[in-house]
Amino acid sequence: MASGTVAAVDLGATSGRVILGHLDDGALRLEEVARFANAPVRTPDGLHWSVTELYRDVVEGLAEGVRRSPGLVSIGIDSWAVDYALLREGRMLGEPYSYRDERNLAAVEAVHARATASELYARNGLQHLPFNTLFQLTADRLAGALAQADSFLLIPDLLAFWLTGRSVAERTNASTTGLVEVTSGEWDTALMERLGIPTRLARGLVEPGTVLGPLLPSALRGTGATDAVVTAVGSHDTASAVVAVPSTDREIAYISCGTWSLVGVELDRPVVTEAAREAGFTNEGGVDGRVRFLHNVMGLWLLSESVREWEKTGEHVDLGALLAAAEQVTGEVPVFDADDPVFLAPGGMPERIAAWFGERGLRAPGTRPELVRSILVSLAEAYARTIRTASELSGVPVRTVHLVGGGSQNALLCRLTAEATGLPIVAGPVEATAIGNVLVQARGHGLVTGSLEDLRALVARSFPVTRYEQR
Repeated sequence: MASGTVAAVDLGATSGRVILGHLDDGALRLEEVARFANAPVRTPDGLHWSVTELYRDVVEGLAEGVRRSPGLVSIGIDSWAVDYALLREGRMLGEPYSYRDERNLAAVEAVHARATASELYARNGLQHLPFNTLFQLTADRLAGALAQADSFLLIPDLLAFWLTGRSVAERTNASTTGLVEVTSGEWDTALMERLGIPTRLARGLVEPGTVLGPLLPSALRGTGATDAVVTAVGSHDTASAVVAVPSTDREIAYISCGTWSLVGVELDRPVVTEAAREAGFTNEGGVDGRVRFLHNVMGLWLLSESVREWEKTGEHVDLGALLAAAEQVTGEVPVFDADDPVFLAPGGMPERIAAWFGERGLRAPGTRPELVRSILVSLAEAYARTIRTASELSGVPVRTVHLVGGGSQNALLCRLTAEATGLPIVAGPVEATAIGNVLVQARGHGLVTGSLEDLRALVARSFPVTRYEQR
């Protein structure tokens, strides 16, 4: 093993970071060098991402990384899935829509008129979510936007294109579009043609670890990263996070817990039964050809949106104090369905949760601490249901649950999840996505070697975890 430093660009739906991964003789150390906000902007035609502003923040973050580590070897980019930009001759035709935009609802009907939900699942293996890329591209088709475009690039691929000039589709993220065959892992051109989505829009698929190339002069001026290349990673953030689950045991479940909670097991082959479709399970591509068999749970979006609503009046909400108060709530709290799509859109979260209870004639939480505890208990119960179902559908006997990502810092959520599942919860690492991003780059450049299990053993040696048991 060699020594070197790579940069992980990790973009989430609320913030982004640039994190350096320093590798020295098989040991890994992280250094965060930049953090910046990311939020969609509502314009008259819908909800969009300010992706050019995001790119500026990434370039500035990389420049800071180069100042701290001038010999930077590689840059890898991951982000949330499904959203994309349309391009023509390399020029972006407009800021990408956010997956939370309302335009997708009509597109779902248009797609299902040409391909049923059952057929789609048999072809792409994906949980039905109304914002999957194939529905968004259909919305663009109905609006006439596809006729002007010659390609579409998912967010990490778009930023990599601006850095290198190379236009590709990284395979793990492409698997979330609904336009990749679940068995072959290739673009489903027949489905694209049936849905009226021009096949010319799809870029060539590349594997995590592929070197995309050196930086363009424009990117060099901004970053100063003269020695670095851009390397494809598991560019869907969950694909990178699962790489960093600190266990070599295959009889585990994982919860990648952030804005969304991705709950599932890792498999060698997809499960595309009708029972899996009805249960809302998805088969997404993982690093080294693994399958992420999982279900999307609404996640800590429920809590962050509630806090954001309370702060609209100018009040500062101390989340730590609020969680401490929620810990002191005694007795049973009302529980709601954290998977209900009514909670998908932004705005008014506490009122929508109260309305959910009211519509069913149930008592709603009466105080903020009770609402916070209700959210966390509801999430824990959703996790427990999902893990039981994942085990039943896949045949994987789950003995331990690894909870990684930002939610691993929420001790109350971890304890409630241990209670709900009746299984040990191993919490951490917090920066799982960045770690997975770093390790795939590092392996591609010979800084580490081995299988996914070897990479996970390195994570277990390098980062502390906390274990929670059922009381």
